[in-house]
Amino acid sequence: MAVFIHHQHHLPQTRLRQWQQARTWARLIREAEALWHVDVRALQRMGAEELSQLLEEIPPAQRQRINRWLHGYAAATRLHSSRRAKKVGF
Repeated sequence: MAVFIHHQHHLPQTRLRQWQQARTWARLIREAEALWHVDVRALQRMGAEELSQLLEEIPPAQRQRINRWLHGYAAATRLHSSRRAKKVGF
C-alpha cells in the first residue's frame, strides 16, 4: 500500500516537470521564430540555426505536448510524431 501512495505522490511532480519542459521547448521555438521577422540577415540566419538545433534536440516523447504549446503561442512550427519525420518546416 505504501508503494502505491508513494507513486501517487510523484505523479503530480512528474506531470508538472513534463508540462514545464514542453512549455520551455515551445518558448524557445517561438523566440527563434521571432528572429525571422528582423530585417537583418545575420539575425535571421541565427534564428534559423537556433530553430534547427532546437528541433533536433527535442525528445520524441514530448512532441505532442510541445505542439499544443506551439499552437497556443501561434508559432509556425509543428512537430511530427516520432513515427514520421522529425520536424516540419515553417
